[in-house]
Amino acid sequence: MRLVDLIPAPYRLLASGVLLVALAGGSAALAWQVQDWRYGQQLEQQARRHAEILNQQTLAAATQQQAEQDKRLALEQRLSVIEQTHYRALSDAQRDQGRLRDRLATADLRLSVLLAPVASENGAMPTATTGGLVHGPTRAQLDPAHAQRIIGITDVGDQGLIALAACQAYVKEISTPK
Repeated sequence: MRLVDLIPAPYRLLASGVLLVALAGGSAALAWQVQDWRYGQQLEQQARRHAEILNQQTLAAATQQQAEQDKRLALEQRLSVIEQTHYRALSDAQRDQGRLRDRLATADLRLSVLLAPVASENGAMPTATTGGLVHGPTRAQLDPAHAQRIIGITDVGDQGLIALAACQAYVKEISTPK
């Protein structure tokens, strides 16, 4: 006799059912494990693709930022050249004005103005000037103090024109895309 024959039939049936339930539960657990493994692989691939996309976006942003920094540096260098040119022109003008003032102060140079010819009562123009060796239109020399004031006015005007040229160059440089 076999051991199985000694166990009553209802118990055998119950044991078979328990065994089937255990096998079914084990196979379900195995199915869950396989499904978990598959989903894990899919999530891992998705995370890898996401990391690659983020890396590409980061590289693109860094490249764009570097290009913008290069543009800014080039603009700053061009503006520096414009500024140096402006200050060189301004200092040259101030130096020339200083020399002119010095020459006026030492009477080495005299400023003169052209005098408009005065018509006589009958409308005729005078034909000759007397007492001078200079040929050409009649001129009058200015008092040195007046000449100094005129030079001061022209100095301020020259500085204004140089500053205006510098501003125009600056605006042109920053508004022109390069």
